[in-house]
Amino acid sequence: MPQIKAGIINVTGYIGSELARLLYQHPQVELKSVTGRSAAGQELGDVFPYLGKTRLAIKDQLDSDIDVVFSAMPHKSSVDVVPSLLRKGIKVIDASADFRLKNAGEYPRWYGFNHPSPELLKEAVYGLPELHRDDIASATLIANPGCYSTSAVLALAPVVKEELIYPDMIIDSKSGVSGAGRTPGLTTHYSEANENTCAYSIEGHRHLPEIEQELRELNPEFSLSITFVPHLVPMTRGILSTCYARLRAGKLAEGVKAKGELQQLYREFYRDAPFIQITGKPPQTKHAWGNNFCFIYPTVDLRTGRLIVISCLDNLVKGGAGQAVQNMNLMFNLPETTGLETLAIYP
Repeated sequence: MPQIKAGIINVTGYIGSELARLLYQHPQVELKSVTGRSAAGQELGDVFPYLGKTRLAIKDQLDSDIDVVFSAMPHKSSVDVVPSLLRKGIKVIDASADFRLKNAGEYPRWYGFNHPSPELLKEAVYGLPELHRDDIASATLIANPGCYSTSAVLALAPVVKEELIYPDMIIDSKSGVSGAGRTPGLTTHYSEANENTCAYSIEGHRHLPEIEQELRELNPEFSLSITFVPHLVPMTRGILSTCYARLRAGKLAEGVKAKGELQQLYREFYRDAPFIQITGKPPQTKHAWGNNFCFIYPTVDLRTGRLIVISCLDNLVKGGAGQAVQNMNLMFNLPETTGLETLAIYP
């Protein structure tokens, strides 16, 4: 198979630079062109010395001979660029939220703009391979999911699909500061974030409509009621989500057997998902540092009869660039794991 010629728009952000790292080591990819308006004209290795071996210059426009483009632009920016790429026959994987929501009417509320290409929202495939593998394989436009959304949806999908729980759910998520992007800000300033933990977007985080959309699609008759509270914690990478819901009576065995049945349900649901690991004890963000895995621990609080599901992943890999590469593999009929077999860096 000939090499896939790939380009990255906005390589100078955290997702863009992580894409460069992963694509450079991918055996079936030639990373051919990268852009970054603030660094155009510089060598990629001068901006990020660890990427010096790519020997790429950062340009203000991509080369024309490209098979797939990864757009790592901020929200509200990809929507201006993607349509022209699609018209040229180039496949696009967009890491922003610009094509994630199927309902164009949601964009003014959550992202502050009226979507100029609502017809593309129908065409775009939500790039969560564990739920949409077949659609991704035939897609030309992938909306790469949000990091929180990936963690929460993967944690809750099996029990929502099987309706093992009542629809009132709580998702408590913690993220490292890289989730806020590379642009400096007060909340991610070292002296503000270090030795500090805070909740934010309590009135509604932008990833909430994605979570609702994907879980509702699994069970359209399920009247979801989700409370989602994200937190910023003083670490660079990682997301850990703890999800709670009341179990429906009679859906699982009584007592300790319920835990075993729940584990079996998750293992069966994700039996064909190479990057999902169902664990026998609560996972830690260190387990996912630098790799494309999502670790999930489903259990039952026997005292209260409440479901608890803990999931963790690297927000820049499975929650971002790694998932984008996973989607590319499916789009080009490659083994899903190609170029993503790296294990965690530990400790």
